[in-house]
Amino acid sequence: MLDTTIALTVLIGCMIAALLGYLFYLQRKAKVEEQQKVQGSQQLQLQAYERLTLLVERIALPNLISRLSQNELSARDMQHLLTHNIREEFEYNITQQIYVTPAAWNAVKNLKEQNLLAINQLASSLPPNATGKDLNKRLIEYLMNDKRGALHEVVAEALSYEAKKLL
Repeated sequence: MLDTTIALTVLIGCMIAALLGYLFYLQRKAKVEEQQKVQGSQQLQLQAYERLTLLVERIALPNLISRLSQNELSARDMQHLLTHNIREEFEYNITQQIYVTPAAWNAVKNLKEQNLLAINQLASSLPPNATGKDLNKRLIEYLMNDKRGALHEVVAEALSYEAKKLL
């Protein structure tokens, strides 16, 4: 009877130890999975900040002008080419907003809107026979004389700051 009681006690002790070990294993596994999930999420966020930084550079007015400048275009055609390119680039990257902070996304949106506004206003101030070269010249003057022309630099810095907070 005593041997049976001891054996039963040892068996119950082993079962409790096994159960505790299994619970510890499950807790550790959940913690590792959570860390992997966080790391995966951070990787997606960093990639989104990279893509948005590239977007900011691509829709920055100086870069647009140098990339798209065509001397044979009218001012109206150049206006269309610039605004179409900004919208297309923006729409291509619109899904990145789910991975970044609302402030970062709003900064990118504001840059897009500011650039479209500048292009459209400057184009409408030109005479009907103006060339694309005339529009580009006005845009360059705007960039040199108005602080809002350097907005792309501010937005790029903000995106960089947000990305560095993830590291």
